Amino acid sequence: MDPIVEMEAKLAQDPHPQSPSAKRVWVPGPVIVGAGPSGLAVAACLKERGIPRLILERAQCSGSLWKHRTYDRLRLHLPKQFCELPHLPFPQNFPTYPSKEQFISYLDSYATHFNLKPLFGRAVVRACYDTRNELWRVLVAGPKKEVVEYSCQWLVVATGENAEAFVPEIEGIEDFVGPIIHSSEYKSGTDFSNNKVLVVGCGNSGMEICLDLCNHNAYPSLVVRDSVHILPQQMLGTSTFGLSMCLLKWFPLKLVDQFLLLISRLMLGDTAQLGITRPSIGPLEYKSITGKTPVLDIGTLAKVKTGDIKVFPGIERLTSQGVEFADGRMENFDAIILATGFKSNVPSWLKESTMFSENDGFPVKTFPGGWKGENGLYAVGFTKQGLLGASHDAIKIAEDIDRDWKTKANNR
Repeated sequence: MDPIVEMEAKLAQDPHPQSPSAKRVWVPGPVIVGAGPSGLAVAACLKERGIPRLILERAQCSGSLWKHRTYDRLRLHLPKQFCELPHLPFPQNFPTYPSKEQFISYLDSYATHFNLKPLFGRAVVRACYDTRNELWRVLVAGPKKEVVEYSCQWLVVATGENAEAFVPEIEGIEDFVGPIIHSSEYKSGTDFSNNKVLVVGCGNSGMEICLDLCNHNAYPSLVVRDSVHILPQQMLGTSTFGLSMCLLKWFPLKLVDQFLLLISRLMLGDTAQLGITRPSIGPLEYKSITGKTPVLDIGTLAKVKTGDIKVFPGIERLTSQGVEFADGRMENFDAIILATGFKSNVPSWLKESTMFSENDGFPVKTFPGGWKGENGLYAVGFTKQGLLGASHDAIKIAEDIDRDWKTKANNR
């Protein structure tokens, strides 16, 4: 029997099985699960404090989402000063909005600068707290299917909000004869030249993929099922995000929202006339309540206005050649791209019931309080605040572990 399958079967009966197939390794410092930007940020903060750590990554590289599951034209949607990881700024020659390749090079140089060496090809099968011995037991499948159990006093969950592609249930999806791919598989519009393509999802990725398709002579349409706030990426000569953060230091959130909506109306017009309605509350308040980030427009709306991008409401069902929409319209398409986002995979491997929700795999406490759990459990990269939120949590986690580390050292 496969040793991983054997271990999973035993775990179903006993959370702490004694298996001769699992090599046991004691880790004196924290175990960090995930080597994306969040995991690297925590590891660097711990390194700065002289605390040993072990990074486990299921992929064969760090930053695998950025390297393998993003489209070619992607750039950071926020200015670089809001996307830096702790203790190392972006190179000065990088533009305000670094490209995908530039951000990847930054991640690689970040790992090199702090001498971070994740163990790649290590998939965490299960992690649970051993109350008897007061430590975390992390069961890991290696690249050759070997099983290792790491024991530690601190466990940092850094698998993030985007661990798995989210594919919604759509009636008739098995009937459609053309290709249906998730946005994580999309690279460039060159693959869809002269094709009619339906993009499902109107977040930043969906909007930008539509623009990319237009620029490669495809004929894209966009499904906008729910209301969404769309703001210009720049306002009054500066980034909309930066301007918002500055105004929030002086004015109430609702007043800043009114200002953002006024300027957006002047710059973008009434998006409702394009089939894109706004929520009843402002963009910043909406994000604070729902966690949904406003879309920062980089030119997609102009293509919608000219008719190069069509807008449709929610999907009723798919047919062999196309789609029936909620308003009764029917349209044929050559391909469908699901820009429907990602989801956390934490409930599939972390066995604890207080810090993370079983429903969505996010910490029960929202930002800024969701980074710390019980018994040395931490979370980074689940703030819905992007890289800025991840950096905030990484610093907090390192500070907290450092205090605990020194206390335990003094008691030895």
